[in-house]
Amino acid sequence: MAQIIFLHGASSSGKSTIARELQARIERPFWHISIDHLRDSGVLPLSRFRSGEFAWAESRKAFFDGFHASLVAYADTGNNLILEHILDTPGWLETLSGSFAQHDVFFVAVHCPLELLIERESARGDRPLGSAKRDYETIHLGKTYDLELNSTDGVNASVEKVLKAWRRAERCSSFSHGS
Repeated sequence: MAQIIFLHGASSSGKSTIARELQARIERPFWHISIDHLRDSGVLPLSRFRSGEFAWAESRKAFFDGFHASLVAYADTGNNLILEHILDTPGWLETLSGSFAQHDVFFVAVHCPLELLIERESARGDRPLGSAKRDYETIHLGKTYDLELNSTDGVNASVEKVLKAWRRAERCSSFSHGS
């Protein structure tokens, strides 16, 4: 059984910062994985999607189906994961919950005030403007978490909260059996 710490929050909410520090401090080896890692590594032909030569809308489903299948493969072979992801599409929660049923998933909400999300999104320049606001308004609806964080509390406080709650091994989230 793999351990999965699933950081779920709006685009630009601070998931990556928390994940990096968590990986540096947790007592077991964990992979830190996200869509951003694939994007930034050059896996996707981003310039061709941006130019309109390829249609992202036509490729999106296959891309995410492959990403989700890879996460399951990593976990099924015994790799612990710190996963940062945005469950912004109907059915993804149910699919991943079923796929990760054999594993210990600790589901963490990462909240951030809307004004700060918009400011961060603008400063980054690598997100479609408006995606943080859309995420903020929708992605946490109907989800139950093991822990909820506010990234404005700071990375050290957030990581301490995650580690303390994760070590207790009490799970009651959308990923828990019977929830």
